[in-house]
Amino acid sequence: MMVAMSERPLAVLRPALGFPAPIQTSLSNGCPVTLLPLATASVVCMEFWCQAGSLQELPGESGLAHFLEHMVFKGSEGLGPGAFDLQIESLGGYSNAATGFDEVHYHLLLPPEGLGLACELLPRLVLQPSLENAAFQLERQVVLEELAQSEDQPEELAFQHLLSQACGSHGYGRPILGLKPDLLAHTPNSMGAFQQRNYRSDRCAVAVGGNFDPELLLAQLEAGPIARLGRAAQASPRGSFNFQAGRQQLALPRLESARLLMAWPCPAARELDALMGHELWATVLAEGRRSRLVEELREKLQLVESIDLDIHPLEEGSLAILEATTEPENLPRVVEAVQQVLQGVQEGIRPQELERAKRLLGHGHSFGLEATSQVTHQLAQATLQGRLLDLDAPLQRLESWDLERLQALAPAWDPAQASVLEVLPA
Repeated sequence: MMVAMSERPLAVLRPALGFPAPIQTSLSNGCPVTLLPLATASVVCMEFWCQAGSLQELPGESGLAHFLEHMVFKGSEGLGPGAFDLQIESLGGYSNAATGFDEVHYHLLLPPEGLGLACELLPRLVLQPSLENAAFQLERQVVLEELAQSEDQPEELAFQHLLSQACGSHGYGRPILGLKPDLLAHTPNSMGAFQQRNYRSDRCAVAVGGNFDPELLLAQLEAGPIARLGRAAQASPRGSFNFQAGRQQLALPRLESARLLMAWPCPAARELDALMGHELWATVLAEGRRSRLVEELREKLQLVESIDLDIHPLEEGSLAILEATTEPENLPRVVEAVQQVLQGVQEGIRPQELERAKRLLGHGHSFGLEATSQVTHQLAQATLQGRLLDLDAPLQRLESWDLERLQALAPAWDPAQASVLEVLPA
């Protein structure tokens, strides 16, 4: 039976940036679905997202979210290990998955004629994994090896140390890959309990973009396991995110260059307008050769090999993270120069800097929507978090920022408010 989209609308969006208006609806159990039919597209992209990242792990469960992402592709009832990938690849398609702090997502890109098969197989894999013990034990070794490789990379160790220093006992301070003692203790039963607790209708979302029939797709989803999910029995665990400023030094073997890492707290991901202001600040400071930090430290003083400053949107409190690489003997001068630039910008951002930052961010947003998969990815995450807006909404937010509003954020970028980590080769 066809399921009429008009029976359950959740939001009305408009066309923007050359795309038709995305259609937001939901399955009969309330699971939100966003569709972007593109009749001229040569591919179709399907994304399944769930609020089941590492932040949802209870004590002793570290690494389960990522481990489960691995186990999903080890098969389901009637679908053996590797069978899903083989069928998708035989169609000329591509599959992938990723686990973050807040979410896990599964991604498919394939020809339009393969969407029906994807609607049948992907939900079965994700929501009904077999978690067979022999495959579980083998995949545990893969995950442990992944953890060992991460711990063998000094750059990774430095970044994780900064997160632990800045976020403390909060989930954002723990490695997504997990802790070895916990990984060794996990069982198929404990993984099944995590999956059943978190993969629920009110914590999942589907987005599909490309060349497909919306009514037919919804009917296929309604007939599958996604539509049979119940709501979560309890709220997701939430900790207290108390950012910790301070300064530490760290010596690491096999580190080739010294590093200065700095982190500042930023508004949570849902605070879209406020977060845009911090994106503008990061762009003024470290995006391109004319930015304050790049121009001073790399072009003029030639103290750093590279310097980057990125905003990491997170649901319970975002982070701005700066990373500069330099020769060990130059690290004290780099620390001093960064502080001087940050203190100098407290006095005022110039009009041309703001216009340049707006232009760079605006173009970056538009360029990030060039491919069907990129648009679908953004729609899926926004659908999951209940923040689905018109595709040009970020451009409108950009224009709302003027020098006075932007300068009011200056105290948040005071170097004294940062968590600072100086990393040297051991």
